Amino acid sequence: MRGICAAALCLLIPVLGAAQTAPAKASLKNATGDTIGEAVLTDTPHGVLMRVNLTQAPAGAHALHIHETGQCQPPFTTAGGHFNPARKQHGLQNPMGMHAGDLPNVEVPTSGALTVELLVPGVSLQSGPTSLFDTDGSAIVMHQTVDDYKSDPAGNAGARVVCGVITR
Repeated sequence: MRGICAAALCLLIPVLGAAQTAPAKASLKNATGDTIGEAVLTDTPHGVLMRVNLTQAPAGAHALHIHETGQCQPPFTTAGGHFNPARKQHGLQNPMGMHAGDLPNVEVPTSGALTVELLVPGVSLQSGPTSLFDTDGSAIVMHQTVDDYKSDPAGNAGARVVCGVITR
């Protein structure tokens, strides 16, 4: 895909002949098993484009991460730590960071509905050391509170309240 940008608008356009990987998905569920949204992940030459569509998420500011294990049994600790194939420290503001699975915080309105698109560099849907489909898979996790962007290993983001296993 090739990006075309003008002012604050960027369009991603497929490049003819570029290898395309089928999108991946994650059904996002809360601790009681209710589906509260979905994520669609698409490989690009610069990382994975992740579109998260929340429909019934808890209102407020929350950390969002990609975690290292594709398991989501409540209280979602089965998802392991943040996806971190380069073995860096945590945090967008940590000079020793960041994990590949560290993402910006999201602000969910009182309606519980939010759509956000994120480009996640340093991860891939294709096989290799940065693949989200390694031997134990990976998951998307929303935390109870915000990530402070610097505390290692997880940003003091609180309990895990939403989880979704990334699948093909």
